Amino acid sequence: MKTGETVTAFYKTGKYIGEVSGVHSDGYTVKILAVLRHPAQGDLHHPKQVDVPFFHERKALAYTERANIPAATVKPYEGSIPDYNESLKEAVAALQHRLEQEESDFSRKSLEALQAIKREYELMYNLSWS
Repeated sequence: MKTGETVTAFYKTGKYIGEVSGVHSDGYTVKILAVLRHPAQGDLHHPKQVDVPFFHERKALAYTERANIPAATVKPYEGSIPDYNESLKEAVAALQHRLEQEESDFSRKSLEALQAIKREYELMYNLSWS
């Protein structure tokens, strides 16, 4: 892949559409344009566990934020690029729906974290969750 190409990229547990803005020996710098999957909440080293030293609230990468992403997780993307705010709302709704289907301490704690993140998104992007 080369600079300017549109790609999908996984970063931590989120999936994004972006544009390659830098090429490195072990990966790419990707400028984020849309969110396909919102990052999971909690400790990445102890997935699905609640009793961890710090239960992370993980926000999606911001619009035009650049992230260095390993080459193995970057793939070409064909198609239209959705509006960032709309893609973020859809990704949050999908994560919330998945968590609401589970009956576990982890899903409840993740939903609490997601509610706090949604309040931040409202301020950052002027979103409403109706």
